[in-house]
Amino acid sequence: MTESYDLFNPEQLTDQEQSRLAKLAGLRAAGIDPYPAQTTRTHAIDAARALYSEGADEQATVSVAGRLKRIRVMGKASFADIDDGTGQIQLLVRRDFLPDGWYNEVWKKLIDLGDFISVTGPLAVTKTGELSIEVHAIQFLSKTLKPMPDKWHGVRDEEVRYRRRYIDLLANEEVRELFRTRAAITRALREYLDNEGFLEVETPILQPIYGGAAAKPFVTHHNQLHQDLYLRISFELYLKRLIVGGFPAVYEIGRDFRNEGVSFKHNPEFTQLEFYEAYADYADVMRRTEQMVAYAAEKVTGSTTVTWQGKTIDFTPPWQRIPLRQAILDASDIDYAEFPDDESLYNEMKRLGIDAKPGTPWGKLVDVLLSKFVEPNLLQPTFLTDYPKDVSPLAKSAPHDPLQVERFEGFAAGMELCNAFSELNDPQDQLQRFVDENYRAAHGDDEAHPVDVDYIEALSYGMPPTGGFGMGIDRLTMLFTDRDTIREVILFPHLRSVKEDDGETAA
Repeated sequence: MTESYDLFNPEQLTDQEQSRLAKLAGLRAAGIDPYPAQTTRTHAIDAARALYSEGADEQATVSVAGRLKRIRVMGKASFADIDDGTGQIQLLVRRDFLPDGWYNEVWKKLIDLGDFISVTGPLAVTKTGELSIEVHAIQFLSKTLKPMPDKWHGVRDEEVRYRRRYIDLLANEEVRELFRTRAAITRALREYLDNEGFLEVETPILQPIYGGAAAKPFVTHHNQLHQDLYLRISFELYLKRLIVGGFPAVYEIGRDFRNEGVSFKHNPEFTQLEFYEAYADYADVMRRTEQMVAYAAEKVTGSTTVTWQGKTIDFTPPWQRIPLRQAILDASDIDYAEFPDDESLYNEMKRLGIDAKPGTPWGKLVDVLLSKFVEPNLLQPTFLTDYPKDVSPLAKSAPHDPLQVERFEGFAAGMELCNAFSELNDPQDQLQRFVDENYRAAHGDDEAHPVDVDYIEALSYGMPPTGGFGMGIDRLTMLFTDRDTIREVILFPHLRSVKEDDGETAA
């Protein structure tokens, strides 16, 4: 059965929408293509403005294109503003400068705010000193069938802002600026690593075995190969294969996908930066992390100090370093090393009134203590170091304590920013860690790391001592732009489905 859509049914439209549809029909009746394939354009608006400011003849003729943002129609002349994303310029539209009938029958009757047009004419300065284009020709580029959002009040409904981001961007200049800043953050991180000799690479998004993090994957299916595949949860194991292959320092910026809950700091798909550097350990990576984030802050905001939710956060190196065990002991009065198994740690937490589900694996109980007592209080950039081996299957053991690994996580503003460690490069040890994780998976841990035989094969060819690092760019953007939810800094965040009037589910 063919599905029916009533998007342009007059009975379902507002008066403004019906008026715009009627004008669309009027354009076509007049022989004007409202959606032509080619655009008349010689200059972007900022270039046209620069042409005049650089001392060009005031009468220089330009063709610019953009969206109509303001129209003030008078008798035989009108003023309008056009914006193309690079800038805005005023249009001076006179009846006498346009073809016969155009001003009264087309311009005054068939044009709306939000329409895309191209105009051609000489630059001119009005009596009030406003640089303008004296319009001698107009080309319709795209008739807009929906009224523009209120530019004065913007769009405040969060559901509308996130679900229909294009409306949010149309209405709120500060939102457009936020995503320009986000792009600048990514550019600054890339610039730092490029300058330090790292090679940017791309690794598979669809993977036969997921790995590199403790997370549940999304599963898809390749029809031709009759093979289930996973959307990656990390780049790690592929990037370390490249270290094995002879690249001394690599990085990737891209999307990861984790089948987990949604919160102010979690989205099922997010942008991550990972880098791996041969002949470095986690102490080297800590120093590089401080330098890189401070570099990005300075480059993007002009300072290594930012204001977030009324609080000052200083990314200037060095950041404070606290062993994880000590941080949890100080905050919760629990020394997890004294409770080395699931049951004993759970019972101690229960004794102190700390909520945890019975049967929770030991490593996740440690994470509960970290998340509840330590993380929320780490306002200033802080490295928590030296994690239990039990929660770090890919990290190298500490020389002084085989139950501890050389790992750190970086925190600021009460949330995790990054995770890094001295990479485990002993293939036999790594295989045993995978086997141990496989045992956990068989006993209910749905985030346990699967056994990746090919990765063990790669390590068997030899991987030099390597420092690895991963950081979510979304959370860093939250801090640099003073936003308190990850949805603000992702153009199209994942949202719950909504029920439409016809009962169908829409994303």
